Amino acid sequence: MPGTPRIAVVTYDPRGEEHKDRDLPVLVEALREAGADAVAVPWDDPDTDWAAFDLALLRSTWDYSWRAGEFTAWAERCGAATRLANPLGVVKWNADKRYLGQLVDAGVPVVPTRYFAPGDPLDLPADREFVVKPASGAGARYAARYPAGERDAALRQAERMHAEGFTVMVQPYLSSIDTQGERALQFFGGRLLHAGVKGAVLAPGTPYDADKVAHPDLRPWEPTAAELAVAEKALAAVPGDAELLYARVDLVTGPDGEPCVMELELIEPNLFLHLHPDSVPKVVEAVLAAAG
Repeated sequence: MPGTPRIAVVTYDPRGEEHKDRDLPVLVEALREAGADAVAVPWDDPDTDWAAFDLALLRSTWDYSWRAGEFTAWAERCGAATRLANPLGVVKWNADKRYLGQLVDAGVPVVPTRYFAPGDPLDLPADREFVVKPASGAGARYAARYPAGERDAALRQAERMHAEGFTVMVQPYLSSIDTQGERALQFFGGRLLHAGVKGAVLAPGTPYDADKVAHPDLRPWEPTAAELAVAEKALAAVPGDAELLYARVDLVTGPDGEPCVMELELIEPNLFLHLHPDSVPKVVEAVLAAAG
């Protein structure tokens, strides 16, 4: 139909297993009901003509972090063929968690983070519980929590990550996560969409390469004024004049009792629409506007 926007809702290929994005069919159907020609497409489908779409909406490309080079090359091709949301520059910037250092430079409160590239000697805390994880990762993959002074297992993890080309991140484990959880503030179309809170993902003693529940005990949350202010400051610090169609800001309570940024999710954040069905029309409205 002339004038009907064609929208690719970009996901991953489950390769015969059950798809983990429970919001994907809901969003595709809602877009179709609103008059769009919407279809879910794996990002690595070699037969897709991305130029045939008015918008490629990144949603659940949840295997990208293990194929970072391949994914970036695809994003460059897709972004040259059609409108990519979020934009290519945002995708490249957000794919490497060293962006946290840039947020610090912009005055955003962030969980203290140190980075160790392959070949760098690892400096681990001796006086506090800490976390080791990759600078390119998602869903708590290759992330583990260690007690103070535990070096051997952490070094083995780092050695494997370095051998696979990952930069290692080391952060203090904030005990507030065990009692207050981690808050996720979702933005869409430049406005707060909804928020949620989840329990601790990293249990003591869980191996870094074990499968983990990425969003345990997830439930709706009403963000505080302080949380909203930190989230908005973090989004304002994203470099360039990028237009963010969507964003998720993950916050925890710092040692000072104030919220600080754990991560800024600008590529493929889970929107948790199943918890917030009233948000679906707002998402559809913003996506249709982005498709022009």
